Amino acid sequence: MTTLVLFILIFLAAGGTLLAANLVLGRLVRPDRPSAGKAEVYECGEQPIGDSWIQFDLRFYVVALLFVIFDVELAFFFPWAVVFGSAVRTGDENLPVAQRVEAAANLQPQGAPSGPPVADAPGSPPAPAAAKSLAWLAFADIMVFFGVLLVGFAYLWRRGDLEWVRSVAAQDVSAGAKQSEPSPATAVAGPEVRSGIA
Repeated sequence: MTTLVLFILIFLAAGGTLLAANLVLGRLVRPDRPSAGKAEVYECGEQPIGDSWIQFDLRFYVVALLFVIFDVELAFFFPWAVVFGSAVRTGDENLPVAQRVEAAANLQPQGAPSGPPVADAPGSPPAPAAAKSLAWLAFADIMVFFGVLLVGFAYLWRRGDLEWVRSVAAQDVSAGAKQSEPSPATAVAGPEVRSGIA
């Protein structure tokens, strides 16, 4: 048995033991006072009405999906920040060579051998012009990425998906205003035709 398998088994045993200990301790300590209120279905603060198998408000799904989409997209900013910062530090000729070499190491893919692809000679940083062009390329990439996110955000904002409560009264007022506008034929005919005095 290899040490990796042994470590995995120890980890699983420790996790299972902690889980079981917490469940048993909770069972022994917590009070057991069932009531009708505790047995009710609870869904995000909404009062349950009717059967629990009905489809509840789609706003919960929309908000959850928007959170997941934007949260995952924002996670891409962190590796970009590492590459951008490392490229800027590598291209900064005012920094000592040791710091520039250390920053250039962050530009390598994990596990890739260091050598001529990144540095001209071991222990020397890449050319500052190459590092600066990489930094500008990374900046342009993130601006395109951020622009796409902003377009999506503006689209959702325009549609009203970011508003939790959409005003039905405002929609009724705008629909009523469209119906109360005079048609071009009655507007030309004059006020007496519109009022029915012809």
